[in-house]
This record gives sequence, C-alpha cells and structure tokens, in this order.
Amino acid sequence: MGKRKRDAVDDHRPSPINGSAKEQKTSAQRIDASANNHITIQIVVGSYERVLHGITAEVPQFAVALTDKDSDECITFSDTFLFHAHTSAIRCLALSPPTSSKDTSAQNQRVLLATGSSDERINLYHLSASPPPRNNKAPPIPSLTSNAVTEDPKNRELGSLIHHSGPVTALHFPTRSKLLSSAEDSTIAIVRSRDWTVLSTIKAPIPKAQGRPSGDTAPPGCVPAGVNDFAVHPSMKLMLSVGKGEKCMRLWNLVIGKKAGVLNFGREILQGVGEGKWGSGEGRKVVWNQSGDEFVVGFERGAVVFGLDSKPRGRILPSPPTKIHQLRYLSTSKAPENPRSNKVELSNVLAVSTEDGRVIFYTTTPCEASGLGIDSSEAGIPNCRLLGQLGGRSTGLGGRIKDFDILEVSYGDLRSGNPEFITVTGSSDGAVRLWRIKVHDILYSLKANGSPASENQSSSMRVGSENTDATKPSSPSPRQIGTLAGVYETGNRITCLRAFVMVGHADSGGNGGNGGEHPEEEMNYESNNSSDGSDDS
Repeated sequence: MGKRKRDAVDDHRPSPINGSAKEQKTSAQRIDASANNHITIQIVVGSYERVLHGITAEVPQFAVALTDKDSDECITFSDTFLFHAHTSAIRCLALSPPTSSKDTSAQNQRVLLATGSSDERINLYHLSASPPPRNNKAPPIPSLTSNAVTEDPKNRELGSLIHHSGPVTALHFPTRSKLLSSAEDSTIAIVRSRDWTVLSTIKAPIPKAQGRPSGDTAPPGCVPAGVNDFAVHPSMKLMLSVGKGEKCMRLWNLVIGKKAGVLNFGREILQGVGEGKWGSGEGRKVVWNQSGDEFVVGFERGAVVFGLDSKPRGRILPSPPTKIHQLRYLSTSKAPENPRSNKVELSNVLAVSTEDGRVIFYTTTPCEASGLGIDSSEAGIPNCRLLGQLGGRSTGLGGRIKDFDILEVSYGDLRSGNPEFITVTGSSDGAVRLWRIKVHDILYSLKANGSPASENQSSSMRVGSENTDATKPSSPSPRQIGTLAGVYETGNRITCLRAFVMVGHADSGGNGGNGGEHPEEEMNYESNNSSDGSDDS
C-alpha cells in the first residue's frame, strides 16, 4: 500500500492572489462569524425603587434587517443582576471604557460601573465586558417571573464612596483611570480609579438668593444650590458645568483645577427656550459633541447649541411643547468607508428625549440657506432642523423617557461600511425598548432639501406664551426614522440607564481575570489641592 501523495492534493488548491492563504482563512472566518453570530448588549437601569437592574439583550445579526415582528421574536432578554443598591432613589449611572491592554483577552475585559443616589453614596461595581458563558447542564435559577436569569460570577461589588455631603447628581468616566462626580453640595470631585482616592474637589459657588422660583422645594432659609450636570471636553482639559439657581454655565480648567470663565444666559437665550419670567432659567443638562467643537445646554423645555466661541448657533424647542429629560450626540467609532457618508454629519446629530415619550433627532450643523425651512425665531436664534423621531403618542407610546443610550452596531452594513445604531430607551412606566436606526435614514434626512417634519416652522406659536393654537399641529407629524426591535418590562420606574455592546461570544467560556487595573490615559490635573470658584458673581 503506497503512501498518500500530499503534494498532489496541494496542487489543486487555489493560490492566494491578494494575500497569503492564512490571511484569507482568517478573513473568511471573521466574515462567517459576523454573518452567523449575534451581539449582546448589557443594559443597566436604576429606578426610584432603589433597584439596580442588569439586563442582557441578545440581538441576532439578521434581526437588524428584519421587520418589527420578526425582530421582537428573535431578541432574547435575560436578567444578570437585580438588587437594592441604595437606600434612596438611584439618580445617575456611569460606565467606564473597557480595559484596552493588549494582553487582556475579550473574556477578561472589565467595565467599571458607578451608581449615584440621593443617599449621598456612590457604589462601585465590576462588570464583565463579555457575555456570561452558557452552561446548559446547570439547573435553571429559580425565579418568580418568567424572565430568564443568567448570572455572571465575574460581576462583583467593589465598595462605596462617601466623599459627597449631598445627593449625587451626575457621574462620568472620561477615561478608565478617572471618575468625576457632582452633587448638590456644589462640588465636583475627581477620583482615581486605581485606589479610589479623591485627587481634587472643585467647589462651585453657592448662588445668591434672588426670589423663590416656582416649584422650589428648598427649606426655609436655604436657596437652591448644587451642580445639575457637567461635561468634560474630549481633550480632557476643559469642563463645563451648570447648577441650580444659576442662569449661567461655568467653564473649568482641568489642567490647573481652576475656574476659567462664566457665561450668563441672556434674556434672548432664555426666552428662546421657553423660560418665562417665573422660570428658574437654570441649565439642566450639558453635553459636548464627539469632535469637541460645539456643546449643547439643555433647559426644562428646550436646548441651545453653542460653538467654541460661546455664541449660540441654534435652539431646540420641541413641538408640541414638552419637557426635556436627556440629550446625547450620535458618535461613530470610525469614518465610514463609503465616501458619500460623512462622519462629520453624523457627529452633529443630537438626540433629545421628551416627556411625551419621544426621542427626537436634530442636526446642529449651521444652515445658511433660507430655503431649508429654518426660520429665525423672535429671539434671533435660528432653529435646528428636525430630522425625525422615535416613538411618540402617534405610535401609542406616551410615557416619558427618562434616559436613553445610543450604541453603534459593529456588524452594520458590511458592503457600504455604514454603521447602524441601536437606541435603548428607559421609560417611567418601567419599559426598556430597543430601537433599530439605519444610517441611511439619518443621512437621507440630512441631505433632504426641506425639513421632513418642520415642527419649528410653526409661526403661529410664540415662545413662552400660552397660546392654545400651539398644541395644534401645523405641519405633518415627524417621520419615524427607527423601528421598534424589542421591549422588556422591568416593573420599576426607571430614572437612569446606560448600556454597552459586549465583546466576545456567550459560548466562549473562560474563568476571567482578576479584574486588575491597567494604566490608562491620565488626566492632566493630579493635584490634591481643592479649587474654589466662589470669587465670581
């Protein structure tokens, strides 16, 4: 019996043209994995009931291209953790970037979770960045509900921070190595995540009492004080903050930890966003865009977009008038391969969640042409062009959306290179909804000659007035630019929400690492000295 001739078999193999056979095999495996597998989204929600709820949503790749009915049947939700994290309502959440060390595998990557509450405490947790391994042999975890339960032993609690003396209002991880927190004690603390040491405390001035605004719940003899929100510039050198009882925003220099300036909100700005005579006029939210060339300040019923020169570029005023709860810019990880798709256009798209159950999308790009349906308001600030919306009473969803997050789906459109987005919304009725947004729908609205739903074109509505005609739609309803992909009922009144796309696959086991910290990019300000900005008015 003769030996088998391997050379004869190898002669029939096609020779690689654009690269080696090993590279082609790796590329083919990557395409097959992208075509056959799914993504897993980790969702974390806080509620008035002090409950911290972790949910994973498995979204198959083909579910992104199917109809709503098919997508709802394909998406699988499961509980990863559910417990009382605080002694009072949870007000804010923050997620850190995952570990980026080269020697850390996908199964060993960790994400830091920080939760802030009215009990003046900040709780810290380690979350696994990879889906929990599937163990079909293990008995199911008993539960009183029909929801699937999948525990991950790599999720663990780290401890609590008690450096604030007031309810925590905002949390943010600019990098994995730093955590910034603000509270109603008018302080912004910078904490190092390596040993959880408070490096510095920035003190915002307490505003002077200038009358009692409507809805003020401060006790007698006290004035509303505290930091409502803050935003760190992408360069990690500047920070903006807005506070209670202040009709201004403050700029802080993070290099030296000192105040850099104060921008007062003029009458035309406040009137342009519906802040009347008896309104507080304070900023509720502040957000930088991805490139750092503009920022938006959110008020109770509107928002104003500013440039780097601190001059207003445009205003956002939903119609019919409603309260605003959250603001977020669309962000993409890389520029699309298709030259027709512009990353700059997507980075200037702002999403706004409202009291009446909508997520409205606007473009903040300045438009000089008068034929785009943008009329100047009476205050002289142009209106941002409306692109579309998600949800709303027209779709049967009227509950207020307290918080939402926008995630870029990695598999997206492989041919054109355009990503797709999944928007995760949390409502006060306890529902977590996943919406699918195609990029070409947003680009179509951006390149349209006219506003697809010119809600700001209503000339019959005057800002700050109580005209009953303002509630009547003077133009067609905004077009829906997304489709509902899945709904999960938590049973709690949601106050805050954060989400991220998990790496790896659920079928890949692994014991996980020790969750140790890795050196990350450090912020410039490392001093232990506290800065005080109370010398300005």
